[in-house]
Amino acid sequence: MPSPDDTTAVPRILARTDQLTATAGEGETGAIWKLQEGQRDLDSNIIALAPEGTIDAHTGPGLDVLIHVLAGSGQLTTDLDTLDLIPGALVWLPRRSRRQFIAGPDGLRYLTVHQHRQALVLDAPPPRTTP
Repeated sequence: MPSPDDTTAVPRILARTDQLTATAGEGETGAIWKLQEGQRDLDSNIIALAPEGTIDAHTGPGLDVLIHVLAGSGQLTTDLDTLDLIPGALVWLPRRSRRQFIAGPDGLRYLTVHQHRQALVLDAPPPRTTP
C-alpha cells in the first residue's frame, strides 16, 4: 500500500455534503468548504448564502463553472433568464457569463467545480533608492 508521502494522490472522501448542508440557513455564509489538495487540476467550493442573501450581478471568471445545488433554494439571474435553483439542480455557468444569485427564505448552498487556477502572486516592488 502506498504511503501518504507518495507523489500520486489516492481517491478518498474529502467531505460529507449532507453534514455541511444540514446547518443551512444558520448564519454561515461564503465559502464554507474548499478543496485543499495541493496537486490538483480542479477547484471546488461549497458556497453558502444566508436567507434572502445575494451575490451581486457580475461577470464570471474566464473559465467554465459547474454548480450543484445542495440545499435551500434561490434564483440565478443571467442576461437572458432567471433560473430557479432547487436541491439537485445542476447548472453550467459558461466562462465570462453574467450572473447574480439570490437565496430563498431558507438560504442557499451549492457546490462549485471548475478548472484549478493558480493564485495571483504579486511581487513586492523594488525598494526605492534616493539620489
